[in-house]
Amino acid sequence: MANAASGMAVHDDCKLTFLELKTKRTHRFIVFKIEEKQKQVVVEKVGEPTQSYEDFAESLPADECRYAVYDFDFVTEENCQKSRIFFIAWSPDTARVRSKMIYASSKDRFKRELDGIQIELQATDPTEMELDVIKSRAN
Repeated sequence: MANAASGMAVHDDCKLTFLELKTKRTHRFIVFKIEEKQKQVVVEKVGEPTQSYEDFAESLPADECRYAVYDFDFVTEENCQKSRIFFIAWSPDTARVRSKMIYASSKDRFKRELDGIQIELQATDPTEMELDVIKSRAN
């Protein structure tokens, strides 16, 4: 079903891969890309559960927009093991204006397809999604 605002559809793989991350924890992160020619959001890259946050951050292109989901594990002050699912809208300043507009107009609709996102981050440069930012938002 295409989004009226941007005309973007969401490929079934996006929802299935997200469900695997959320329920089976078979992935640490997922990077999604909008295929402009097909007018749909597709899975570009999936991270193994053993991969680090640095691996995830490095998988985002420096000058192109992406959506990403990251499963962040942490320990609370009460020493409880917890996990939060982050949705990150990566829109670097160096990306094409058209690309930024397409990603911005499709974001809410795409995010609604992924049931179970707990925290959303908008990042235009790597410092806005550093591990310290993730940790502070998770608590």
